[in-house]
Amino acid sequence: MSKRLLDCTASELRRYGKQELLEAIAASEGRVLACETIGITPPLLADVTNAEYAASLSADLLLLNMFDVNKPVIQALPKVPPEETVRELKRLTGRVIGINLEPVDPEKARDNDGTLWQMSAGRLATAENALRAREMGVDMILLTGNPGNGVTNEAIVESLRQMREAVGGELILAAGKMHGAGVLRQSGSSIMTRADAQAFLDAGADVILVPAPGTVPGITMEAVHDLAESVHSRGGLLMTAIGTSQEGADTATIRQIALMCKMAGADIHHIGDTGVPGMALPQNILAYSIAIRGERHTYHRMALSVNR
Repeated sequence: MSKRLLDCTASELRRYGKQELLEAIAASEGRVLACETIGITPPLLADVTNAEYAASLSADLLLLNMFDVNKPVIQALPKVPPEETVRELKRLTGRVIGINLEPVDPEKARDNDGTLWQMSAGRLATAENALRAREMGVDMILLTGNPGNGVTNEAIVESLRQMREAVGGELILAAGKMHGAGVLRQSGSSIMTRADAQAFLDAGADVILVPAPGTVPGITMEAVHDLAESVHSRGGLLMTAIGTSQEGADTATIRQIALMCKMAGADIHHIGDTGVPGMALPQNILAYSIAIRGERHTYHRMALSVNR
């Protein structure tokens, strides 16, 4: 039986495979914090990666957005061969590493050309990119969509099927949307239904992602709790996500969202990457962590050396 993830040292996490990580998350009983960061934007601390900064603030799982498996860029990371980018970040942080891949609508995604969210081939949710991510040392792939990229739940299901065949036995597969991602018919309270969640699980998802209560119109604590019960009945895990820039709200708002997510049944609590461009506000990562697990576990994660 795996230890609780919130107690695991870096050396223990290095030894864990997919099943051990899933067990460690479940055993933590809603006290796992995932921080999303962007590596291509200037780091908040100039010569320290945003991922390292988030880890120092008690993140258990680091989720890399805008990460191109063909041309990986994490600003302020020491110079390493491209294929060693993820392993170097794991060496520096001692954390579980996930990346976002997107099953986009190519026509819709063209609207993002010239913006921060512009798509590239290495960010597409394909089996080839999943295999590349596995070779780089990634622990989890999240199939989701950035703003305006036209990601539908149907496309997520199809990509999940392909990835299950390619890497499903080795990598955690998570799926869901934090907002409409450019699809109006699947936005608001229609982002995720019980049927969608079940379809994701059938297609190979281990973790279902839903917007955190209070982050998207119509997504209430009761609605997320209903989805959590449906997912848990199948043995899946639920991740709630703040993907609407409320990671840049005041700490009182963050604490309220955190407790609603806990009451709704979240196994993993995600906080987004654009409180300022690149990561959540530092004080909000701390506020969220303390709200869901108290100061003892928060400071324990912060203080635990990566050399242990």
